[in-house]
Amino acid sequence: MMGVLNHLSTLLLLSLLPPALSRVVDKFSDVPQCQKFFLDGTTPNLPGILVGGIVKDQNRYKPICQLFNNTYRFATLYDTFNRIPVFSAYTFSGPPTGPRPKDPWMIEPQLDGIDRPEMQKQEGGSYEHQAVQNDYRDSQNKWLNRGHLFPNSHAHYLDTQKSTFTLTNIVPQVVSFNGGSWKEMERNVREKLMTDCFSNDQIKAYVVTGAVPNNNNNKLNNRVNIPYLMWTAFCCKNKMYMKNKKWIAGAHWGLNKKGEALNQLTLGALEEKLKKYHKGKNITVKVFPGDCPRVTKPTTSS
Repeated sequence: MMGVLNHLSTLLLLSLLPPALSRVVDKFSDVPQCQKFFLDGTTPNLPGILVGGIVKDQNRYKPICQLFNNTYRFATLYDTFNRIPVFSAYTFSGPPTGPRPKDPWMIEPQLDGIDRPEMQKQEGGSYEHQAVQNDYRDSQNKWLNRGHLFPNSHAHYLDTQKSTFTLTNIVPQVVSFNGGSWKEMERNVREKLMTDCFSNDQIKAYVVTGAVPNNNNNKLNNRVNIPYLMWTAFCCKNKMYMKNKKWIAGAHWGLNKKGEALNQLTLGALEEKLKKYHKGKNITVKVFPGDCPRVTKPTTSS
């Protein structure tokens, strides 16, 4: 009898706890493991969208703690109206240890009310609040393809590589931009982080990559917004200044079209750029918290 009572007590306690695998959340801080993808657990400030860790329009913007094979891999703020991510945030700990995986593209079931905690291969049904495979079926005819925010080439472990192939981490990106200057920038940033970013003798950097949607009706498959601009920023402790805990930061952005090389600029310059698209009274755009330098002249190498 005592054993039965103990079992019932355990079940009662478990029922009072939040679901451990819940992924689409009200705040990123609802999942402690999700906070590690943000420097000091601090999410970006984007007026009108995300301020002080609070989503301003919770019917439209959904924080996702990206779960794959029972482990949180990165974090995404998803725009269910435009069906593209606002940003994905991740920690960089080294380059891939293997080739690009060939696993199928996945979706986020919880965005459309399906009670499954992990990203999964798309099955039958209606998916109103996110992009699906069919949206990208004829994308090449529009010179577009699937553009990662958290790139496979920045994921250290195989399962993390696989997790980047969820459509909640993807935007329609112009083919020549995705495979040209943007790809080159991703490679250059990866090399810089491997060279300069160390904490306790391990590579560690924080990266946030986002997209600014178009404000016109030009949509992929009449459903998915084709971003106007894409941006990325990183911040880390510099190995040359570890005794003083010196931080370094850098940023890139470019129009979603075939264009010029994406030179490294300052974090402050990016935040000034994003102010044009995220307007709020007495609220500033902030990708990272205060430790990250904003006006330091960037290095010429990247």
